[in-house]
Amino acid sequence: MKRMVSILLSLLLLIAMAGCSTGDTANNGGSTNNGGTSDDGGSSGGDSDAIKIGIFQPLTGASAAGGEYETRGIELAHSLYPEVLGRPVELVKVDNKSDVVEAATAAARLVESEQVDVVLGSWGSSLSMAGADAFEESQTPAITISATSPNVTLGNEYYFRVCFMEDFQGAALATYAAQELGATKAAIIYEITNDTCVGVRASLVETFESLGGEMVGEASFSVGDQDFNSQIMAVMAGEPEVIFIPGNYTEAALCISQARALGYDTSFMGTDIIDVPAFLEVGGSDVNGTVTSTFFDPAAPTTDVGEEFMEAYSSTYDDSPSALSALGFDAYLAAIRAIEAAGTTDGPAVKDALYALEMDGATGALRFDDNGDAIKNQVVLKVAQDGEYVYYDTVEVNLE
Repeated sequence: MKRMVSILLSLLLLIAMAGCSTGDTANNGGSTNNGGTSDDGGSSGGDSDAIKIGIFQPLTGASAAGGEYETRGIELAHSLYPEVLGRPVELVKVDNKSDVVEAATAAARLVESEQVDVVLGSWGSSLSMAGADAFEESQTPAITISATSPNVTLGNEYYFRVCFMEDFQGAALATYAAQELGATKAAIIYEITNDTCVGVRASLVETFESLGGEMVGEASFSVGDQDFNSQIMAVMAGEPEVIFIPGNYTEAALCISQARALGYDTSFMGTDIIDVPAFLEVGGSDVNGTVTSTFFDPAAPTTDVGEEFMEAYSSTYDDSPSALSALGFDAYLAAIRAIEAAGTTDGPAVKDALYALEMDGATGALRFDDNGDAIKNQVVLKVAQDGEYVYYDTVEVNLE
């Protein structure tokens, strides 16, 4: 009798364990139709032979739009190039929730639990830096898409970037304002809670003053701020001819709209952070005339890969692609081409292949310097007119 009870209990236990296993797989997202991507970040039982690329992005929170645009580019590239070394590529999404603490946790999950081979992201320099230690310690190559702070790659041989650094953007904006627009007096309103914007401010001010310009006003704001009247009034007291506004797209748009409501028609100039449809949607006609430095002009792709990206984007989405999506496309291509060149997913080997990589991407020619920073052949400046970004001018960069 005791033996019969023992057998029955064992059978019940096995049935229960099987049921739990099935439930866990379902709740973890499962393998999807686009190569194993899991919207909640789980690896979810994809092909055991798959090469895993982690998407390290803010999918929720204040920076979710930036994360979405970068992810679009990654997923488009994956749809066109779903294999490398004869193996399928699986995308593994993890949400860093626009928070540096959550970002550190998300990065650890990617390299420890998901054991991805390469990481792409994050939008935002602070979020990227929060994951830097995890990537370096695990020897997992990571490619940030639009984080422009020098500190992201500084001293970390496993972190790369496909965008320009912030000091180049600041210098380019200041040079353009002084030499092309003829501005002699400028002010700046910048996001003090964003390391990238703080860095842009430093190079921008230094360059503008070195060209004979005068900074007549300065103010700052934090992400999430809604009222910018005090900052606007403070900088306008100096009667600037142009106002630089390195900051998040939502806050930058609100600030410009409030300046217009106060009757000021001073020109505004921003960085690639505002080169997203969300900036135009929030600001409406108030942001018409805003100039921004960015990485990509949808109307004039400079490479065959750029044309390929545009064709894929237009057949998938209804809006015009932002530079973030084009950069996401390039980051994925850089990852799989480095894996292909290395002939393996071994972290140190892929890292070395990235340093040696030379390729044409959607945003132009790309290679990395000894610090993992992108060397690219242009910055495109655009102006918003009639609710859309249009090509404005180009700043050439010498690749030699």
